[in-house]
Amino acid sequence: MKKILTLALLSFVMVSQLVQPFSKPSAFDHDEELWKVIHPLRTTTSFINTGAHPDDERSHLLTYMSLGEGARTGSLIANRGEGGQNQIGHELGNGLGIIRSEELIEASDIANVDLIMLSKDLSDPIYDFGFSKTVEETLNEWTEEITYERLIRELRLYRPEILFTSFLDVNTEHGHHRTMTVLTVRAFEDAADPTVFPEHLEEGLEPWQAKKLYLPASNNNNATLSIEVGNEIDPVYGKTYAQLGEDSRYLHKSQGMGRDLPVEPRYVHLDLIASVNPIPEKEDSIFDGLDFNFTDTAQQLAGRDNQVRGALLNVQRALDHVIDQYPSRAQALIAAHAAIDEVAKAKDKVAKSKLNEQLKSDLLFKLDVKVDQLTKVSRVASSLDVVVDVANPTLTRDGSSSVTVYLENNGDNTLSNLDVALNVPDGWVVDGSVTSSDLQPNGQRSVSFEVHVPADEAFFHPYVDSVLTAQVSYDVGKATASYSVKPTDTVAVLPHVAVDFNPSQISINLLDIPDQIDVEMVLTNYLPGSATANPSLEIPEGWSATASVDEIHFENQGDTEVVTFTVTPGDTIPEAFEVVGQVEVDGLTFATTVQNIDYEHIKKSYYLYESSASGVAFELEIPEGLKVGYFESGFDQIADYLINIGMDLTKLTEDDIISGDLSQYDSIVLGIRAYRNNVLPQNNDRLLEYVEQGGHLVVQYHTPNDGFNGQTHAPYPMRIGTPSIRWRVTDKHAEVTYIEVDSEVTVHETDHPLFNFPNTIGPADWDNWVQERALYFPMEWDDSYQTFISMADPGEDPFVSGILMAEYGEGTYMLTNLVWYRQVQGQVPGGYRLFTNLLSYPLHHVEE
Repeated sequence: MKKILTLALLSFVMVSQLVQPFSKPSAFDHDEELWKVIHPLRTTTSFINTGAHPDDERSHLLTYMSLGEGARTGSLIANRGEGGQNQIGHELGNGLGIIRSEELIEASDIANVDLIMLSKDLSDPIYDFGFSKTVEETLNEWTEEITYERLIRELRLYRPEILFTSFLDVNTEHGHHRTMTVLTVRAFEDAADPTVFPEHLEEGLEPWQAKKLYLPASNNNNATLSIEVGNEIDPVYGKTYAQLGEDSRYLHKSQGMGRDLPVEPRYVHLDLIASVNPIPEKEDSIFDGLDFNFTDTAQQLAGRDNQVRGALLNVQRALDHVIDQYPSRAQALIAAHAAIDEVAKAKDKVAKSKLNEQLKSDLLFKLDVKVDQLTKVSRVASSLDVVVDVANPTLTRDGSSSVTVYLENNGDNTLSNLDVALNVPDGWVVDGSVTSSDLQPNGQRSVSFEVHVPADEAFFHPYVDSVLTAQVSYDVGKATASYSVKPTDTVAVLPHVAVDFNPSQISINLLDIPDQIDVEMVLTNYLPGSATANPSLEIPEGWSATASVDEIHFENQGDTEVVTFTVTPGDTIPEAFEVVGQVEVDGLTFATTVQNIDYEHIKKSYYLYESSASGVAFELEIPEGLKVGYFESGFDQIADYLINIGMDLTKLTEDDIISGDLSQYDSIVLGIRAYRNNVLPQNNDRLLEYVEQGGHLVVQYHTPNDGFNGQTHAPYPMRIGTPSIRWRVTDKHAEVTYIEVDSEVTVHETDHPLFNFPNTIGPADWDNWVQERALYFPMEWDDSYQTFISMADPGEDPFVSGILMAEYGEGTYMLTNLVWYRQVQGQVPGGYRLFTNLLSYPLHHVEE
């Protein structure tokens, strides 16, 4: 049943206002950059879309609201997608979270959307821990109090009038998605309740009552409102809003997002479930029941405060006048500054009025928003090009760099009293003084500074705004515009010398303990010019290590050197251990790894963490003579880990698949989602021929959209489960039992060689798994396949298709959708042992 709420915060009753048709400019004279900042002046409405991960934003609706309607539009996302997969590199965890965060920033910029993140830090409690099926599990991991407090805080800061959740709270949805829906629905009331997180009020925040709350609807029949986004081309942007939304989605490259859409009818369906006004059966506009602009608000004040009413009408006329100047940048600039002055007058009248405090606060907030929007208009309309050039953006503690701000007035207006300053953290020293002056059309100017970084400055943080910006201000008429400009390059404070390990993880087979372990320490100099570094290792007690060189001399910043440490294990080898690398430079010790995050489609960033190599020691039987070929997909690094543990494994190339001698391998393994590489579907017959002639092919999991067709690519038909969101076991602790060959009952032990050769698998091998058990279970399979294991999430029916194997000709074909890469790369001993058994199956008869 839909809920009708009564607005208690405002002392007047809001009435539905018809939105006047608005004529966009014709395409032949468009100025996209200017229109993007001018268009929001037409309305005072604001909108927030809530979701869980980067790419959860409803891009078509966001572009419609922002670029189409000009509403102040926000995208509120919970976490940074750290638990997902990476389609463009090997970064996982926090490294992937940084990539997805930067992609979301770029996507939001295209859609002209304000981005709000609930996750604030690396390894934040609101972390993407992997797929979840329930709200309870999600909030247990995220911590409900922390998550909900941050959501309420952000709503009180942004003050949206319209809320929309990306997903429904249904059992076919990701638990993270469901959680954000549940919390958003709850927050519709709670954000307005001063007893909910009252500490916010002590900090100066105020309760906020959103006016409307929508959920997604599946079609027009169950929707309160359906918005067409795909059949009308915006004359300014030359695309439909659906196409513009896909432009933003293409920036999520690590997730392979973005589609090319035709111009055709396409709707976003919305279900209004809560409102401060009675909920109608159908709406004509998303703005029904809201004050669309200051003119509407002024009408509500008739007979109450005519001075404020008149001031608001003057502001709206000034805003409309700015819009009317489009596409003239020169005239828009003058009008924008006149409007800034008009807003200042209105703020003064509102502040001095006798209106109730809540209404007064709401009006002042909306007027401040218009100042921000008008400043953006000024920035674009002035055609003032500002370049912040940091001579050395790679800074170190107690280091310095020159900064030059270049300004060029490419507009038609004189910018009076142009002033430039640098914004830097407390403790930084900035040398260089600037005298404000006018900048004529076609005029150029440069301003130079020298910045000095304190010796105790924090290192770079990827989720903190730029550590250095230029503050630019100027006058046009009576009003001033002031805004910050980021440097061209990412400015980062990094350690003098960074330490990285190769390999970054050490695995020791207790059945074949190496006499020595070579660990490469990769040192990178971030000091400007030359430097001398002395590397060392912290190793377990009783171990010893010798370095190939005791002292490294760098000539230039960015130089790298490799030091090889030969580590000799002691008599005692812990099951888990750590090797820590450090380097002494100029009497200071550094033990930090700097991972470069550098892709063309996003801003350069860095991930800094302790320079250590984690180690595990366990018993692993590898059959003598086992020879494995591994075709990598780019999504996993299992091959490297198996090579490092001592397996005879060859990485197969595309040429190997097309024409190489596959018969030399006892087993061939295909990396996760490998059929995305066209060489596999195009040469699938060769793989089946390899099996038919006696080979053992192990195919790891694929999604239904990865190019793998179980009806034709497998020797016997099978079909991956859909919707795939349900065909998975997300509980990493889920009990695993074995299926007897001659019955359907499950038992805790089995004699099958998959679980006994060469390693005898016990209950401990299923412990300490990382993130989840299995993804993308087959939902149908031919009777030729044998099943082996059973597992289930709490309260659900078990899946039995985690390992399917069939004899085909002289060989065997296996599909396994257990998440082996997270276990092997996460150094789970049981993952190594189980996966080795799967690859060793062709040799089990030798031992027999």
